[in-house]
Amino acid sequence: MLSKSQARTFFFGGTVVTFLIFIGLTIYSLAPGNDQTNHLAITDDVIKGKHLWETNNCMGCHSILGEGGYYAPELTKVIDRRGAPLIKAILQSPVPWAPNGRKMVAYEMPEEEAAAMVAYLEWIGKIDLNGFDRIVSPLAKDKQ
Repeated sequence: MLSKSQARTFFFGGTVVTFLIFIGLTIYSLAPGNDQTNHLAITDDVIKGKHLWETNNCMGCHSILGEGGYYAPELTKVIDRRGAPLIKAILQSPVPWAPNGRKMVAYEMPEEEAAAMVAYLEWIGKIDLNGFDRIVSPLAKDKQ
């Protein structure tokens, strides 16, 4: 059993050690060599694609990096899985895309908007995921 002064010393010593570890890990994670955001590759097309993603409420059905709806497939690495030409064709199609009974709106995007959306999805796909090559929602497996 610890005396009151020993318990106080143990508490403050543990607090200091934990605080120093926290500060060290924070400095390590903010170091320029550890940047995982891929922010240097943001172009005007990527920004426009992100705007289209939000304007069309794509996150209502799809998810990126695990965030969003679970009705439709996760799109973090969709360009790697399906290829840019197919994604562009789906976005430009006048016919609703309906794989496996899940229906996607026919956006009929013009060439410029479809290219911007593909650029955004390519950019998202290049973010460092710490070895998690594919994030898949447990409720919406990509069976297109």
